[in-house]
Amino acid sequence: MMVTVGLAFISALVAWSGTAALAAYAQRRPSVAAIAWLIAALGLTVGLSAAVIGALFDFGGLTFRLLQIGASLIGPLYMAWGALEYGIRAPGVRFSARLALSAFTIVPLVVFSMDRVSAQFGSSFPAFADHYDLIPRVLANAVLLVVLLFLVPALVMVARRDSDDRGTDLSVLGLIAVATLLSVAVGRFGLGVMGPLLMLGAVSALWGAGALAERSRHDEFDDGYEDDEPYDDYDDYGDHDGYDDYGDHGDDPREENEDHLQEPERRGPRNTDPYDALYGGPSPGSQSEKMCGVITIYTLVDNHETAFDQISDAVAAAVAEHEPDTLLYACHTVPSAPQQRIIYAIYRNGQAKERHEHQPHILEFARRTAGFVAATNVIELSLSGVTAKEELTRILLPR
Repeated sequence: MMVTVGLAFISALVAWSGTAALAAYAQRRPSVAAIAWLIAALGLTVGLSAAVIGALFDFGGLTFRLLQIGASLIGPLYMAWGALEYGIRAPGVRFSARLALSAFTIVPLVVFSMDRVSAQFGSSFPAFADHYDLIPRVLANAVLLVVLLFLVPALVMVARRDSDDRGTDLSVLGLIAVATLLSVAVGRFGLGVMGPLLMLGAVSALWGAGALAERSRHDEFDDGYEDDEPYDDYDDYGDHDGYDDYGDHGDDPREENEDHLQEPERRGPRNTDPYDALYGGPSPGSQSEKMCGVITIYTLVDNHETAFDQISDAVAAAVAEHEPDTLLYACHTVPSAPQQRIIYAIYRNGQAKERHEHQPHILEFARRTAGFVAATNVIELSLSGVTAKEELTRILLPR
């Protein structure tokens, strides 16, 4: 008995330490996977804390339920979901997994908490089937199936991915798989004195997986989304040889669109222009000759921030090199929202904006970042008044 109590206490202590560490990892590098593993750790920690009391004073209905909710439901389910979020980037798969997660969390949680338990308890870790009736056992089997549906595709996708971080990612998912297997085994079979020892291994493996995943990836861009070649193959758009691959050598991309970018014939305004009333003549420039701007707000998919930033930096360099009428093109991060990026541009006139939108590097930017962006908001601006230093453009957009 004392051995079981001692091992249960050590397991609970390590679980609390691992939960604190995973909380720190999630705060330093927020992601859905990190949050999922933190929830799993909390479930295991609460269950193991109840198990210490059960091993010391014999298990009862409450301590048994808490242990099983942690070891058979919250722990394995959320560890597996975190593995899927970590290993699979397809938004459709993630959305379906989140729907399944909601259903297989709420219903089993209610049943495990409310269904009656039977038989006498002892000081050793109790087996699930020895004390729950048919419905909880069926739900436990369904949860195990969902766990496998989360874990196996994640492992397969990471194993097939051509990335410099594949070894690290496989290690992370391997540790999660071990932790999940040990937790399920203890919840299902109890395993006597081996139960707390195996749970110690489960929480340690989960802690180790979180520590590995917290490290910055070497290259998040090469993740097998669309293309296998690195973005550097485009010579950062700064070298004329790489840039000319989009068209004939020496051709100015702006000339290709010259015909259809001519200013259309415009009718006179219906109402008197205030400028005419005040100064006795038309305004110095038509609407198409005024400077204009665009603000684009991107919400990025998890773990794609670095790749998006690499591409946007290269495009900014290409704009500076090839677009003299784009007066300002700036890319910004948002400290309070790590998954948001803001790009704003100021153009000499409407024709400059049209030419910018048809540039090869802008079209390529849209194509290569399509898999990284979850949502986009575009705000178009028309400049009505401005004051700025003469050297502003030279400072912000060096030629």
